[in-house]
Amino acid sequence: MTAAPGFEERYIAVGGQRLRVSIRSGIGVPLVLCNGIGASYEVLSPLVDRLDPSTTVVRFDVPGAGGSPTSALPYGFPYLAWVLGRMLTKLDIGVVDVLGLSWGGALAQQFAFQNPRRCRRLILAATGTGALMVPAHPRLLAKMLTPRRFSDPDYAASIAGELYGGTVRTHGNDVAQIFLEQLHAGSKIGYLHQLLAGAVWTSLPALPAIRQQTLVVAGADDPIIPVVNARIMNRLLPHSTLHLHPGGHIDLVTNATELAPVITAFLSSPGDRP
Repeated sequence: MTAAPGFEERYIAVGGQRLRVSIRSGIGVPLVLCNGIGASYEVLSPLVDRLDPSTTVVRFDVPGAGGSPTSALPYGFPYLAWVLGRMLTKLDIGVVDVLGLSWGGALAQQFAFQNPRRCRRLILAATGTGALMVPAHPRLLAKMLTPRRFSDPDYAASIAGELYGGTVRTHGNDVAQIFLEQLHAGSKIGYLHQLLAGAVWTSLPALPAIRQQTLVVAGADDPIIPVVNARIMNRLLPHSTLHLHPGGHIDLVTNATELAPVITAFLSSPGDRP
């Protein structure tokens, strides 16, 4: 397969799924990135490019997104967290740090809960507690019911500011360009499976049991995940730090220059796992 410079791409068959995986080899604890709903791992490239270049980075497409084939059946986050663990085992990777953006933040929470000794640190960006959280306005939720924004750049640019907030309000075309850089937009069935996984899951009662050092990153202008959700998570997670920024839902990507150093500092700071 053709990979970006410094990255190795491969397919991993695990748990009845076939996942497209990208690995940048480095030193220290590997960082696993869990992407937002409907997006392939290329969407996170602006962030990866600004992280410490010596860090091992593992990215992957969930079933039905990007280059990973669609799952034959719907799935839940506990199953997907198990699949992620098996994938890392096949890659001969042990302890990891995990970053989850938006929908991927739910997967990151579930993985940390199921793997207390394998997950060292946790980063939750623009995410919430699933079905039990303060929701976005129904008008915005309706725009997220289909993956059209990933395949129609004009539509993506037209709704970007209202949907994502932050720096995107004045740079909607930048988001459309990021989505165009995906290898594949994913399937409608795969997107539906992701929607269903989020609709029946919540981390709210489990947050006090997540013992990892956690960084919660939230934007004050996030229309999809109101910032109050980050404050709730910060209160319930025993070892968490809240980083608020003035941006929106995907500033981790569109404003990676400002936020990547925050993540690098958190991952490199001293301190043992609780």
